[in-house]
Amino acid sequence: MVSSPTDVVEAAFRYYRSQDREAALALYADDFTFTSPQDDRIDRAAFFERCFPTADRMSEQQLLHVTPAGEGLIFVQYEYELTTGGRYRNVEAITVRDGLIQEVRVFFGGKV
Repeated sequence: MVSSPTDVVEAAFRYYRSQDREAALALYADDFTFTSPQDDRIDRAAFFERCFPTADRMSEQQLLHVTPAGEGLIFVQYEYELTTGGRYRNVEAITVRDGLIQEVRVFFGGKV
C-alpha cells in the first residue's frame, strides 16, 4: 500500500519523537537532503547522526498544521517545548516522492 505524502510526513514525526530509527530510515530516500539555518543540505547519514537523536531535548511536540502544497510538497507547522523551558514554533517544507522523503527544509520560528 502506498501512503499519501501527508501520511509519510506524519509517520516521520512520530518515529522521530519515539526515536524509532529503523522505522524512520525506511521513510527517507537514499539521496535525501536536509537544510536548516544550522545545516546546509546535509545528507541522510549526517541527518540521522546529527539531527534525528535530538528528540530528547523536547518535553512536547505538537503538529499544528500538515498541509499539502503541491505535488508531493507538504508544509508542516509545529510547536514544541524544550525540557529546559521555552515554547517555539517551526515550519518545514517537506518533499515526498514515491512514498519517500526526498528533502526537508526547516525554517526556525521564534519563541511562542
